Amino acid sequence: MTKPLRVGIAGLGTVGASVIRLLDRQAKELASRTGRDIAVTGVCARDRSRERGVDFGGARWFDDPLDLARSADIDVFVELIGGAEGIARAAVEAALAAGKPVVTANKALLAAHGMALAAMAEERKVALAFEASVAGGIPVVKTLREGLAGNQIVRVYGILNGTCNYILSRMELEEMSFDACLADAQKLGYAEADPTFDIGGFDTAHKLAILATLAFGAAVDPGAIHVEGIQSITLDDLKAADELGYRIKLLGVAQRTALGIEQRVHPTMVPKSSAIARVMGVTNAVAIDADAVKELTLVGPGAGGEATASAVVADIADIARGVRSAPFGLPVASLDQSPRLPMQRHEGGYFIRLSVQDRPGAFAAIAQRMAERNISLESIMQRHAPRPAGAAAPGAPVPVMLITYATTETTIREALEAVVRDGFIAGAPQVIRIERE
Repeated sequence: MTKPLRVGIAGLGTVGASVIRLLDRQAKELASRTGRDIAVTGVCARDRSRERGVDFGGARWFDDPLDLARSADIDVFVELIGGAEGIARAAVEAALAAGKPVVTANKALLAAHGMALAAMAEERKVALAFEASVAGGIPVVKTLREGLAGNQIVRVYGILNGTCNYILSRMELEEMSFDACLADAQKLGYAEADPTFDIGGFDTAHKLAILATLAFGAAVDPGAIHVEGIQSITLDDLKAADELGYRIKLLGVAQRTALGIEQRVHPTMVPKSSAIARVMGVTNAVAIDADAVKELTLVGPGAGGEATASAVVADIADIARGVRSAPFGLPVASLDQSPRLPMQRHEGGYFIRLSVQDRPGAFAAIAQRMAERNISLESIMQRHAPRPAGAAAPGAPVPVMLITYATTETTIREALEAVVRDGFIAGAPQVIRIERE
């Protein structure tokens, strides 16, 4: 009879405890599907006395994750500690060095050190599995690495951070300010006390770096990703998007172009008719454009103990079956190391919101600056603020919204710099890119 697969879990927070519960609940089904029992034989966490609501059974407690990673009592090491450096990295490296397969949900670690860790796993012929690192319970890693192996992927993009999607959804549906929505998200546990990693777009960038590698066979390179967060999005932007037939989402986009591979994270206007636009709340979604399947959209819970544990257990089950793939779909030596396309080369449509001084010649000057750079405008929206009774012209600045046809990032920035120098607008221009279907 095949020996049980002995699992060691480092990190017993919400996800770690959920993995133990799921393995226990599905023990019979997993044994039938994999051909062997799966048993948790080692665990490790910072606080041994904390009540976690799970039965560790006969699992041995380790105070040091490195001791667990190297232990002869386990066959596979599950890292749920988090963080790109420190003990999480050291423990994963120790497990791989000892010839043990590793399962991790740590997108920061993979974004920073994925290539080196994958090379270690390849050298020792063990698995490095990370389904849970991107989009929680959505099986996007296996979809890109195995399910779409017969496709050439053109674009992968999506909503990869539930906190940002929750905030933008509440702002739009309830007409709440960004600050009020963020405070509510923090009360509900959707956002951290310091939310910068989420709302600044950095969490999405780490996940996008992994998806881009899987989709295009390009080495993980988070430093090449253009990153913007949602802090500047206002109710005026959301209302204008609604009137124009769009919805604003924070998207991570990786795209193959004739000039190279783009990787970008930023607030984006998407058509209301698109599948991505209909994803609200803390839900995640990943859309894949490929030559054979055309467009595939995966939607599901992007975080939470049960959803993330589902992905972790799926990886453990693969290891129990003896399934092992190159971590990023190709051997590390075969991954494309060429530089990514800079954001300045991006080409697409743009939404621009300006606060224009109500003075003669202002609109003509703005139109001239756009025309000088061959920027064609698809639509213009202008809202006149009501003037107080008896007030003399000119009045307060007028909100003006422009939608452009396809142009480049560099061209838009140059035109707006000229508009600012002319002195006809108040404050900084708001620029939101448009992602067409």
